[in-house]
This record gives sequence, C-alpha cells and structure tokens, in this order.
Amino acid sequence: MASSSNQRIPEEATIRKAVISLLKWKKKQISDQNPPLSGDIDDHIYLLLTLNKIPNQDFTKTPKKITFPHSLHPSPESCRSCLIIDDRPKPSSQKLTFDFADKKIKSLGIPISKILKLSKLKSDYRSFESKVDLFNSFDVFLADRRVIELLPEVLGKVFYKKRKKIPVPVDLRRDGDWKGEIEMGFCCSLLWLSKGTCSVVKVGKFEGMKVEEIVENVVAAVGGVVEVVPKKWAGVKSFHLKFFDSLALPIYHKDDESVGAK
Repeated sequence: MASSSNQRIPEEATIRKAVISLLKWKKKQISDQNPPLSGDIDDHIYLLLTLNKIPNQDFTKTPKKITFPHSLHPSPESCRSCLIIDDRPKPSSQKLTFDFADKKIKSLGIPISKILKLSKLKSDYRSFESKVDLFNSFDVFLADRRVIELLPEVLGKVFYKKRKKIPVPVDLRRDGDWKGEIEMGFCCSLLWLSKGTCSVVKVGKFEGMKVEEIVENVVAAVGGVVEVVPKKWAGVKSFHLKFFDSLALPIYHKDDESVGAK
C-alpha cells in the first residue's frame, strides 16, 4: 500500500504475523475448553481503530460501509439474508413496491432469502420477542440506504446494542445496480465511529477463512477506514487486531516506528 502523505502504514508482514498469532491463540482457547462452550460464540477478528481526537457528532450518526475482497458470511447462496426495502409513498418514478423488488431480485439471480417492506417491519415486529425472532432468522440484513437512519428506532437494541447484525446500506434506486450493490453488501463490514477515540470493525473470522484472506481483508479495511475518518491518516493514532476476548496486537502506531518496521 502507498500513501500520498508518506505516512508509515501497516505492512502486510506485520498484519500476517498478528493474524497468525491470533488464530493460534483462538485455536488453543477452543481446545482448552472442557466442555466446549455452547451458544453464540463471537469468532470474529476485529480491526481496532484509535483516533487522535474524539470525532464530532457528524461522524458518529451513521455507520460507514467498509468493503473488502472476502465475505465474512457463508456464500450468498447458502447465507440466510433479509433485504429491507423502502416502500414509503413516493412519486411513481421512484416508488418501490414488494412486487417490483421481488421481480428484480429474481430476474438478476440475486440470492436473497426474504424481502421485507419497511411498513411491514414497523407493523409486524413491534415486540421485543418478534425482533429477537427476526434477528435469529437471518445471517445478514441489508437495507435501502434511504431508511438506514430510521432503523435504530424500528429494530431497537436487539440489533443495535451489540451491533452484531446492523443492516448494511445498499442503493436500491429503481434504475440502480442492485446486483452490484447487494453483492458488495455481502463483502463488507460496518464501522460505527464511537463517541470516544476507539472503534472496531469486523475484518475476519476464525472459522471458514484462510490466513491470506484475512490479511487481504485487513489491508483493504485499513484503506477504507482511513478514507472515512476525520483528517484521514492525520487523524489516526493506531490500528490493532484482536478477537473480542483477546489481547489487541498492534499493526500500526504513528508514534512507534518499530511497529511494522523491516
């Protein structure tokens, strides 16, 4: 990777070393469990971003979509996916109905398990229990980007407290590139800048991903994150990699020339 500001950036060798160390740690942790833990185990690798300063509120209102080459989900064909569409009243040239969305999805061969209208989401999933059922029914949620800011109130803390299945924004204009947008939605993660200096974004998984796939995702994610944070590289203090319950391994620190040095 290169930087126009000649900023020292994470080297792939440093990233690879951190990824291998984390995977070895996770493998040992799992083998040492007796009996094995059951339930919803978080096996994601996270890219931990630390900024120099707390971002202003304009940067923390909505998540930023960070794309990378390798999906964290099963293949789209085997992934349980839900697409939330914006069926609010609009001029006829912009109106999006269930029938229009269903026909377009099928004609393009896009493997979406369920199309859910915003109006139906509001009417049928009001209770906490119904939201939990919806959350557990799908691996990934995608939503028309025009309704993204409405969803925290509609879906509630079931989706947003731990931020595990926050819907990915996609462009669903009637004449838009639905196939490209949705395929990209399967190969991305959401960065939600916190109200402090530290934020995380998922970049890999212990199960089902090779070392090089995770490394390539990290490289892409670093570049994507830098593009959306305040002041870009000048605003970044450090990057680390970690599992939810592991130590954070450094891959970049602007004040530590030894990290990533050859």
